[in-house]
Amino acid sequence: MKLKLTKPLCFFDLETTGTDVSKDRIIEIAIIKVNTDGSRESLEIRLNPGIPIPPESTLIHGITDEMVANEPKFKDKARNIYNFLKGCDLAGFNSDRFDIPLLVEELLRADLDFDFKNTKTIDVQNIFHKMESRTLSAALKFYCDKELTDAHTAIADANATLDVLLAQLDRYSDLEPNVDFLNHFSTRKKTADFAGFLIYNKDDEICFGFGKHKGKKVNEILNEEPGYFGWILNADFPRYTKKILTEIKLNSMNNKE
Repeated sequence: MKLKLTKPLCFFDLETTGTDVSKDRIIEIAIIKVNTDGSRESLEIRLNPGIPIPPESTLIHGITDEMVANEPKFKDKARNIYNFLKGCDLAGFNSDRFDIPLLVEELLRADLDFDFKNTKTIDVQNIFHKMESRTLSAALKFYCDKELTDAHTAIADANATLDVLLAQLDRYSDLEPNVDFLNHFSTRKKTADFAGFLIYNKDDEICFGFGKHKGKKVNEILNEEPGYFGWILNADFPRYTKKILTEIKLNSMNNKE
């Protein structure tokens, strides 16, 4: 089944130094852009993360410090990546909880603010888990009868994710081939910041998703406990979380004037 797109959809995958969204860095990024006419473009970049690659990460993707020593830093390629993604929706495998938050962090470090408020996302892993509950390799075998060769290279994983979504659309008649439906279906929990520190309640109000104020409205806590805002800004939270929180704080201050 073909995707019904109103704007391009980018399937992307990252290889990284680790799994900490705030601290780890991108080593490799691959993006496959599916245009509204069905044509495809791709971008694949290997990067020097600027920090040592832990041996346990190398065991997964096979990339060593020596292999990236002469590669560009993310900030050197950030504008290329930003321009390639601009105006597109995003899709990935476990992307809502990892790839997108980490990519946002890297873009913000490079002083690039991607417009995620007008970007829909599809997490193909969430569709898979709702339907079958397995890994990307198993998903590719299950849906496409293919073996995932070169697993944990970004371009192979991005291609596999695209193949799996197309096969899911063919297999499940209740899935609609448009981004609005797939975005809603593949989202586990609606968040304001991707990382899940800021979530929406049933009334579509932004609340804290962690800590002592979990479930409480952000606006109310910032008014009742102003120091909490400063603590978050100085703590090790993702930059995008801090950005959204700052916007809420400024809007609240402007509304009081």
